Amino acid sequence: MNENTLPIYLDYNATTPVAPEVRAAMLPYLETHFGNPSSDHPYGHRTATAVDRAREQVASLLGCRPGEVIFTGGGSESDNMALLGRVWATNHDRPHIITSVVEHPAILATCHFLERQGVNVTYLPVDSFGQVDPESVRRALRPATVVVSIMHANNETGTLQPLRAIADICRHAGVPLHTDASQSVGKIATNVADLGVDLLTIAGHKLYAPKGVGALYIRDGLAIEPLIHGAGHEGGRRAGTENVPYIVALGAAAELAQNSPAGESARQIRLRDQLHDLLSADPGGIMLSGHPTERLPNTLNIRFRGIDGNQLLENTRSIAASTGSACHAGLSEPSPVLLAMGVEPIDAIGAVRLSLGRPTTASEIERAARDLALSARELRAKPTIVAGPGVRKRV
Repeated sequence: MNENTLPIYLDYNATTPVAPEVRAAMLPYLETHFGNPSSDHPYGHRTATAVDRAREQVASLLGCRPGEVIFTGGGSESDNMALLGRVWATNHDRPHIITSVVEHPAILATCHFLERQGVNVTYLPVDSFGQVDPESVRRALRPATVVVSIMHANNETGTLQPLRAIADICRHAGVPLHTDASQSVGKIATNVADLGVDLLTIAGHKLYAPKGVGALYIRDGLAIEPLIHGAGHEGGRRAGTENVPYIVALGAAAELAQNSPAGESARQIRLRDQLHDLLSADPGGIMLSGHPTERLPNTLNIRFRGIDGNQLLENTRSIAASTGSACHAGLSEPSPVLLAMGVEPIDAIGAVRLSLGRPTTASEIERAARDLALSARELRAKPTIVAGPGVRKRV
């Protein structure tokens, strides 16, 4: 498939292309400026200055001090560092963590690992919109709670969590709050003071930077044990020679996000809602997953009644998008996030996540809606069989 026949890309929550400005910023550090930032000569001084500049750019986007930003290998490492680092930095015999059932696997898998090490974990439920009740955080707090981790925006539905209310509860109890903001940084405001968080995860490839770079905001004074030990890089909190080109790229992406046109968010909301309105004309019916207003401006998660989302996307070759479900040996399994929100399995199977980005155009939205609707009609015209507990498959 050549560039002219590539499908319409509506999977920006999965990853973003590297922005031209970001690529231009990083190229000199791939081609010319190769020095080790720890070296005490001009080659090292140049790259050390570049890393410092990138740290300032990320800090400016988050509204924090540069020294509170640690560069990592990506969002998953940042999530692991936040949870493992907090547990290892405490003196509790049986430390306790609070999180939610709709977190990214980088959080949930880390919690499962910690449980095998004797850590207690409370998994908070969510309502039908996918939001955590702040009062459930208050009720779950214990003297041994070392960190609360609640994501800012859900990667599947785009639903925003009431972080400020949760932060106030955590701050009153003296417990640090971590948020995985991989999906929200660059899309909506993520000032750490306004959110009230003590730890915040960034994933570069969700922000028009390359894959393989991320950051973790750590509030000054908060004890975190490093995951990676060695020399004193990143203020002694993350050993390893810095990935200068990618760090420069992340800094450039952060600055690009901060300087994004004021109307870009509103433009994506208009296109997202236009897509929703066009698909709502489907006679078979669609249902919105997530909060109708408290969600990311670019994210539309809808469920097509009586249709398998994986099959719908397979049949719509003109669109590149995702479902929250897994497909194994021809059988689809519903998204755990949607199930946690109380969606019935037979309905959850029909979910499709359509996520927009800066390059998305109105004409792409119109074509995507038309092609999805056509595929939905074609699939509904085919016979169905029951392929598992409450899950219909088309043959």
